[in-house]
Amino acid sequence: MSKRFQRKQENFQCENCGHLVQGNGYTNHCPQCLWSKHVDLNPGDRESTCHGMMEPIKVDQKKGTYMIVHKCLACGLEKRNKTAKDDNFEVLLFLSAY
Repeated sequence: MSKRFQRKQENFQCENCGHLVQGNGYTNHCPQCLWSKHVDLNPGDRESTCHGMMEPIKVDQKKGTYMIVHKCLACGLEKRNKTAKDDNFEVLLFLSAY
């Protein structure tokens, strides 16, 4: 089993909207559409074999921090991820209505 968190600075193209994302080592979702991909068991380890697309289904709070809740379309796993300062605010507002 890997460490709880591993920083991975990777650029990627969003498989949902096609946006080219500049990773900063903490980037785990597209800032434009907020979709993610199920590639980790623990953040940054890239050990998941699922590789399903993770849909942003809502925004909630944890200890005063806004979190995006993603649900994997392949296996159903739900994970919370911190929002980022460059996230699309309109999409965050839309998700916060749920």
